[in-house]
Amino acid sequence: MLALRLARGSRPLVQLRRLLVAAACAGTGFLLLYVLAGAVVRPAGSFPRLLWALVPLAATVHLAVAVARTDPATRPRAGMDAVGLGPVRLTLVAAVSTAISCTLGSVVALAAFLHLRGDLGGLLFDGAGARLLHADRPLPVAAALTLLVLVPLTASAATAFALRPHTPPAPRTGLPWGIALTACGLAVEGYAGPGGAVLPAGWFLTALGLALAGPGLAYACGTLVQAARPGALRLLAGRALQEEAPRIGRPLGVLCAVGAAALSAATLPGPGGPGSADGPGAPLGPLTALACALVALCAAATLLTSAVEVRQSRSAARAALLHLGTPGTVLRTAATVRAGALLTVCVPVSWGVAQLTSLALTR
Repeated sequence: MLALRLARGSRPLVQLRRLLVAAACAGTGFLLLYVLAGAVVRPAGSFPRLLWALVPLAATVHLAVAVARTDPATRPRAGMDAVGLGPVRLTLVAAVSTAISCTLGSVVALAAFLHLRGDLGGLLFDGAGARLLHADRPLPVAAALTLLVLVPLTASAATAFALRPHTPPAPRTGLPWGIALTACGLAVEGYAGPGGAVLPAGWFLTALGLALAGPGLAYACGTLVQAARPGALRLLAGRALQEEAPRIGRPLGVLCAVGAAALSAATLPGPGGPGSADGPGAPLGPLTALACALVALCAAATLLTSAVEVRQSRSAARAALLHLGTPGTVLRTAATVRAGALLTVCVPVSWGVAQLTSLALTR
């Protein structure tokens, strides 16, 4: 009940971010139902299709966690412990709020899926996708509900785990583990080959490795900005980038993984490309483009949401600098320097991972 009241009383921008999570969950739920309908017709190749459908699920969960971090209702405030809203209770409120948004998206996905199959009559485009969604076969109700519940449960559990009271590790500690996981992912991709059933596992390990290495890369960017006798501007930009590395590093690493996947798809047409019509993404059929767009949009939205979180956390420092007489142009220039440093490092990383992926799939 408290989570519902906090959600209803939030600002429009906060509500917009929650609706974005609901929309992403709706797209993911629709893809899961599509895979289920295809598995009823062709059970033999259902497992690889399900693995590829879990990629948008992971991107959606990542977005839901980022939105929960920026929710003002879940931010600790002075005096909240006195009314029973300590860190643990606020984490529970964040998990419930995330579950509500994701459940709304799952309900929309189920309604749209049944409507396009022709099971819900009397509306526009009723039965327009009957052939694509295999309307001639009955949909298992228990399996459909299980897949739809999977999205809210996973997102709320990930939110509770990410927002639990804990001391975050240093950004550089995850860099070697990220490099190791990325190497393991490339090895799995090379072992599976272009049409292998375990190829999605290789892509997942590569993306996870880049996400773990992201904070270390962002911290290294801050170090490079401050190198070689820096002035006040570069010191401000570099120190701020090092401070922001734990928050913005992982979404940046995921976006690097998406960029590497896109570059690999461009250099590996046909059976090699992950998003081609006859490649490893073929189990998703005509909805492969929808899945790729959903993953890319979720990754970009997660990075932007994390940038909003960073801006909120630096509002006090920004106000102090302005109060001391720092020109606003200096702060804007420092932000531009930070963005340029991240692009300078992340673009080559994405290109390098894409080249290694191409070599692994065309060995």
